[in-house]
Amino acid sequence: MSKKTNYSYIGIAFIILVFGIIFIPRIIDRISEGDVTRTDESRSSGVTNTTSEASDLAYIPSADGGKRKVPKFKFINQDRDTITNKDYEGKVYLVEFFFTTCPTICPRMNKNLVQIQNHFEEFEDEFGVASFTITPDIDTPEVLKAYAKNYGITNPNWNLLTGDQETIYKLANEGFYLYTAKDETVEGGFEHSGNFALIDKEGYIRSRVLSTGNPLIYYNGIISEEEGVDEEGIPQEITMLKEDIAKLLKE
Repeated sequence: MSKKTNYSYIGIAFIILVFGIIFIPRIIDRISEGDVTRTDESRSSGVTNTTSEASDLAYIPSADGGKRKVPKFKFINQDRDTITNKDYEGKVYLVEFFFTTCPTICPRMNKNLVQIQNHFEEFEDEFGVASFTITPDIDTPEVLKAYAKNYGITNPNWNLLTGDQETIYKLANEGFYLYTAKDETVEGGFEHSGNFALIDKEGYIRSRVLSTGNPLIYYNGIISEEEGVDEEGIPQEITMLKEDIAKLLKE
């Protein structure tokens, strides 16, 4: 190989290096500033890619430009114990909003969560779920305890939480951007997101960035692995979620 050819390769490598230094930070800035978005029920503006030793999962940006953390919360669980966000520190966990009399998506969501619970059974000290009821007047601790038994909820860190309705709705809509509302025109009388939020051990909301470059943000909790896709051709995300939980457990 001639010296001229060597110089050509060196020149190409230098151009690639300069491109990376100049343009990659701009691409990341575009993602964090919301130029890359997902068209769905989530109102999150995007994600910030942050690479760690154990995981390539992204952080969702907060309004002040930082990383979005789980808001503080304090509710009563199915055992009448007071549970706060502090109880989940050091654990990877999922967040959902549901209600026990839901006739549509909640049964499917919670069957998927039980399947995830069983998949990570050996990690029950490090993994949990926070399920917030959107009908606290109906879903007393006793009702939630019976619901947990009926669905096979055994993880000691899976808390079914009830409390002040206004506070729960604010947590859903403003804290997680997971839509929740009373609507007497729909079956069951309430509308809410069918998505799960994934939280890391430090309390940050995490997500993967898809191969398309678009952020996933939240994970569809309605479609099961067995179904594969729903009637509209939307693929299940439970397999993806389990993969990402495993990544966070290693962090």
